[in-house]
Amino acid sequence: MDRLDNTIRPYAWGSPTAIPHLLGTEPTGEPQAEMWMGAHPGAPSRTDRGTLVEVIDADPEKELGPAAVAKFGPRLPFLLKVLAAGAPLSLQVHPDLEQAREGYADEERRGIPVDAPHRNYKDANHKPELICALTEFDGLCGFRDPLAAAGLLDDLGVDSLKPYVDLLHAHPEDAALREVLTAILTADPEEMSRTVAEAATACTRLGGAYAPYADIAHHYPGDPGVIAAMLLNHVRLQPGEALYLGAGVPHAYLNGLGVEIMANSDNVLRCGLTPKHVDVPELLRIVRFRPSDPGVLRPEASPDGEELYETPIDEFRLSRHVLPEAGSAHDLTRATPQILLCTAGSVRAGEHDLTPGRSVFVPAGEKAEVSGTGTLFRATVVA
Repeated sequence: MDRLDNTIRPYAWGSPTAIPHLLGTEPTGEPQAEMWMGAHPGAPSRTDRGTLVEVIDADPEKELGPAAVAKFGPRLPFLLKVLAAGAPLSLQVHPDLEQAREGYADEERRGIPVDAPHRNYKDANHKPELICALTEFDGLCGFRDPLAAAGLLDDLGVDSLKPYVDLLHAHPEDAALREVLTAILTADPEEMSRTVAEAATACTRLGGAYAPYADIAHHYPGDPGVIAAMLLNHVRLQPGEALYLGAGVPHAYLNGLGVEIMANSDNVLRCGLTPKHVDVPELLRIVRFRPSDPGVLRPEASPDGEELYETPIDEFRLSRHVLPEAGSAHDLTRATPQILLCTAGSVRAGEHDLTPGRSVFVPAGEKAEVSGTGTLFRATVVA
């Protein structure tokens, strides 16, 4: 096993205290948004053998196992994170694999630099993801029923929202949602800014179900994403609950600490709540305009104590082990690569003592015996 030294990304929306509290370190006063564990070239984990990218590149089949290399190529196909949202993240959506390949190839043909601020596709991969709450965690996930969204907007009493309310009563539902989102994102910026300001005042006055949107407007005054956010389901996860976010599903994280795992990709189409580029035509091509339940996941327990978060993709597999007794050992050996992350208590993994926020990389087939009293998240692949 390799103990991981991980980079913490200081994005502006990050909580200044949540990750330091998990790690038992002093806050720096700066936002600490994401701690990355994996072999993403932007911030690979470091080991005594070099970066995890270097370790894997030196012998992919030894580190990842023949089955994983055959299925995903000579790279770790997932990125594991601890995510600490102190403010809302951008409202966003991810492409499916075919859309990502098409979009990447098109931007390559057009010669758009991969680091250009208006580039949508940084790679040719999809980016399904799963977020599991460590604290209460607020987010937005998928479209509300259009009539429910119409009622939410109508009760604000803002005249300039009435056309959107009328559109949401139209049929079919997917066309109504498409037309409203398009209208919101292409509205005159000054007029939309005034609408958002009125809506924010009403949300603050009404409170209750409107409180999340008042908070979003506080962080992003005048942003059309504030109105777009009201088309989506608001969900509050309790610790241990999770959300799976597949292709085309609009979503945003609002507040809380969680463990996130995703396919190793940077492809994001933004809908709002951001100063970054919003490509409305491409966004509308990617979004799946159908109402859905957020689909809160709770782990399925197996007889050996593993609690698995079921998802429909193979690039990652996330499970949790709650170890109740210091004396008992559990064998987590697999023929696929693993990252083990402690989030509570004290866990012994091979030769390494893990406290909250500490992690190890386990090469494919390497003996992985764990013991202690605490909570351990296990990230691997299906191969």
